[in-house]
Amino acid sequence: MEVLQTLAVALSLGTLAGVNLYLTVLVTGAALHFDWLRLPSSLAGLEILAHPTIIGIAASFYVIEFCADKIPWVDTVWDVVHTIVRPIGAAALAVAALGDAHPAFEVVGALLAGGMAFSSHVAKAGTRLATNASPEPMTNIALSLAEDGLVLGGLGLLAWSPLVTLVLAVVLCTTIVIFLPRLLRNILQSFYALLKRIRSTFG
Repeated sequence: MEVLQTLAVALSLGTLAGVNLYLTVLVTGAALHFDWLRLPSSLAGLEILAHPTIIGIAASFYVIEFCADKIPWVDTVWDVVHTIVRPIGAAALAVAALGDAHPAFEVVGALLAGGMAFSSHVAKAGTRLATNASPEPMTNIALSLAEDGLVLGGLGLLAWSPLVTLVLAVVLCTTIVIFLPRLLRNILQSFYALLKRIRSTFG
């Protein structure tokens, strides 16, 4: 059961990191730093997130993302850059959560967490790109706040029950994978709409 809970934390953190890596690290690190959350020995590797330097860096990047996420097309550029950053960050969180586990188990956990982060990232980026095809600043602001609320709620649920959070994360990522072809088509359509807009703007 302890192994399953450890894996649940690793994969759930990975899924949330795919939506907002910096907020996930910041809130987790702050909760550990100020003793709002006590970790079992199996998750001792996550204590590194409580280091003031990591909290400071995560907070700085979160502030940048908080602003960028609310500006049409700037949020899409930010998401493109983080197509690599978020899955890698999720994999790193998984390795930290798994701690002294067998190296093979760490690799599997990192791959799964990275994959789940990529799934949630694609869903976020695709939604933003589709929204930006008909830009309306208030929509971007509402989506950004909803995403942050999702991460905060997910972290709260994770602290209460890692297994329940894992089940919801698996359901979410499975749903994303099922609808991924349609999502990719919408992304391509939105991208072509962007190209047309750029061409019309610059003649």
